[in-house]
Amino acid sequence: MPAAALKPRPLPTQSTARRSVPLDSPYEPLSKTPLPAGRPREWYVTHNRRLKAMRLAIALLDSGVHLPVQARDETIRSTAELIGVHPPSATTCHMVRALMRYAR
Repeated sequence: MPAAALKPRPLPTQSTARRSVPLDSPYEPLSKTPLPAGRPREWYVTHNRRLKAMRLAIALLDSGVHLPVQARDETIRSTAELIGVHPPSATTCHMVRALMRYAR
């Protein structure tokens, strides 16, 4: 049996499919589900802090701040105000810079 016959075929894309492939536009966010119950309070605080840091890191990257050195606390807090998030603490700002550093 030839090796080409054993190779899996790639999934069709929008341009190669015989019928249209449904796309995700317009984008709708997933419905929120409640967090699991029974965890310590610190877990919920850390979880929400990570989500906030991720949102801020994405907003900073979109605005052109690509290096953690460029993301001072003032810059992060002004971005938070711009996207409608409560001002982050120093710990959250540190986490934003850490996310930017590891994304590289």
